[in-house]
Amino acid sequence: MRVEAEVNPTENPEKVKRAITNIILNPVFETISSGDRAIIIASCEGKDSLSPFYYLLRKEMVLDTAHTLLLKGINGNRITFYLNKQVTFVNKISFCKPYAESPLGPLKVEIFCDDPEELINWLSPRTAK
Repeated sequence: MRVEAEVNPTENPEKVKRAITNIILNPVFETISSGDRAIIIASCEGKDSLSPFYYLLRKEMVLDTAHTLLLKGINGNRITFYLNKQVTFVNKISFCKPYAESPLGPLKVEIFCDDPEELINWLSPRTAK
């Protein structure tokens, strides 16, 4: 799994890292800087690393929405989706588009797995028919 976030000059990189750790366990962080911009990349492995995201989806009661959006994000063995960075920082979930919906930029989440649909069914089982 990989989470990528641009860090704007007005942002605290530690707060961006906190937003990321609100959705994944024990990430390994890497920062790539260029001028006044930086990108934080977090990576981790294993289904257990998704447990914070798993529980947030239930707490926020967005399983059906998540299920639909995650399915749309499948490309081969990868699931890609975007979360509002500011909302994730306060330990909530708000899916967004790559541009314009998250003023400070989104968290880009990529999950690599052998069976994306099985993982999605575990993360966000359908609750409605």
